[in-house]
Amino acid sequence: MKIVYIVLGCLSLGLGAVGAVLPILPTFPFLLFAAFCFGKSSERLHIWFKGTKLYKNNLESYVKGQGMTMKTKVRIMIIVTITMAIGFIMMNQVIVGRIVLAIVWLFHIYYFIFRVKTIQKT
Repeated sequence: MKIVYIVLGCLSLGLGAVGAVLPILPTFPFLLFAAFCFGKSSERLHIWFKGTKLYKNNLESYVKGQGMTMKTKVRIMIIVTITMAIGFIMMNQVIVGRIVLAIVWLFHIYYFIFRVKTIQKT
């Protein structure tokens, strides 16, 4: 099972790194999943990942329970909104799918505005 977590962690890290460069791919969820996978698979990989700049810039303050900077929150909300809008448009014949996407999007916006603390950039 450790091998599966390592593979998933590496794939997620790769997608998160690409997402840091491409505005259409979300960085945060992929890096969060990579941290989870590395934590389950190998202490050495987990420590290495926590030392990377990608982790420190995107996840460290959130994982510590401090929150996120406004810039990070806005970036995540914009990327998810664009991605879900594409799915919403493509589901023009699937009303239930559109409703589910709309509910998930509303929850996402609510969560980042009201549940994730906003911190000042250090």
